[in-house]
Amino acid sequence: MEPTAVEELSYEQAFAELEEIVRLLETDSKTLEESLALFERGQALARRCAQLLEQAELRIRQLTGEDLTYEDED
Repeated sequence: MEPTAVEELSYEQAFAELEEIVRLLETDSKTLEESLALFERGQALARRCAQLLEQAELRIRQLTGEDLTYEDED
């Protein structure tokens, strides 16, 4: 069974799969080929999560009519 396309995953699904990939890479001994495939999938999942968070931030800005600002932490 083929994994679900990254673009079709919700934030929660993508994040959960990303956590599982990190766990697998940290604990299981994989071949180089398997590790690279997991890493590539993990990178795609991380990009998907970032994209969804950016979309949510834009939506919040539109709903509130305000710009979100981040304070620098020293």
